[in-house]
Amino acid sequence: MKQNSTNTITVSTADLARLVEKIAYSDGDFKTAIPALMAYRRSSATDPMPTVYGLGLALTVQGEKRATLGSEIFSYAPGQSLVTSLDLPVIAHITDAKASEPYLGLCLALDAQVIAQVAAEINIPQSVAEHSPRALSVVALDEGLLDAITRLVNLLNEPDYIPQLAPLIQREIAVRLLRGGHGATLRHLVTLGSNCQRIAKSVSWLKQNFIQNVSIDDLAEKAHMSPSTFRQHFKYVAGMSPLQYIKHLRLQEARQMMLNDNLDAGSAALRVGYESASQFSREYSRLFGQPPHRDMKTVKDTKIKPTFYF
Repeated sequence: MKQNSTNTITVSTADLARLVEKIAYSDGDFKTAIPALMAYRRSSATDPMPTVYGLGLALTVQGEKRATLGSEIFSYAPGQSLVTSLDLPVIAHITDAKASEPYLGLCLALDAQVIAQVAAEINIPQSVAEHSPRALSVVALDEGLLDAITRLVNLLNEPDYIPQLAPLIQREIAVRLLRGGHGATLRHLVTLGSNCQRIAKSVSWLKQNFIQNVSIDDLAEKAHMSPSTFRQHFKYVAGMSPLQYIKHLRLQEARQMMLNDNLDAGSAALRVGYESASQFSREYSRLFGQPPHRDMKTVKDTKIKPTFYF
């Protein structure tokens, strides 16, 4: 990329940061009048914390954030964009933030139906469908995508136009993502018959049924793969084995139940499919760094609840 092009992106990102700062005026997570769009602000770096990144686009417009998927680390700062095409349990934390220059970020949830519709209009070489990509990618933020996102955020200043114009800009963003550096991450999931699409369908099923006793062999059969092939592709795409994925979903859901519904650890464990409270406590401690009751106290002593998505 030419130097003047890089400078343009830096300046535009700074302009976007000023817009986000007006939305996220204090530390916390902020919903907007555009349901798919959220803004974030933190005045200090945070500890690594397990969370779930859903189908969406994330931007850091000031500061820096890091997400660990399996053994792979993804950092994204201003001038970069992150896309996830599946619900992925990651370890995320803000690495660069201070009171005088807080972390500022945006998350735009993507519509799977819109992605599929747009992808159907794009010709994908057959060879592309044979390879399973990671379901998470970080690439440089191109000017067209940055411009579209900035226009979407600016639209918040014209609320009467949001119902008509926001869907158009969101569709434009989907087009730019599919045709840009994130294209492989998104296109493979809608490529009919690809191994990655089969894994995506399995993940979708697990999201709805992770509380049940799940047979990996049955999942592999539904995906029309051998168990070994299924495990191999699942781990590459999702960054962890199917069993690890199920465990993360159960523990994350239990944590949300304890936070939002004031359930005790034993009740939450039963609701997400654990038969042993002691096993739940051990696995919870390994994932979140402390036992459930202590984790709840830590969270409730802070003003900001942990974010489940992004």
